[in-house]
Amino acid sequence: MTDDSERADAGRVEPVAEARRRRRLDEVFGDVLPDTTADERGADGPNQDTEAWYRHNRPPHHGG
Repeated sequence: MTDDSERADAGRVEPVAEARRRRRLDEVFGDVLPDTTADERGADGPNQDTEAWYRHNRPPHHGG
């Protein structure tokens, strides 16, 4: 039978192994998520007025 310290160590991942795993995932899938969210970036980003972007890029057959 195992004690509590052995069970706690079983789920722990070594930092070096975790870094290798993250690096391999980044190589395969790229950086999927940005480091900051839109809330953290504020309104200075390129998507500050999405309604204007949609109006500007509206196809001609969509009258309005």
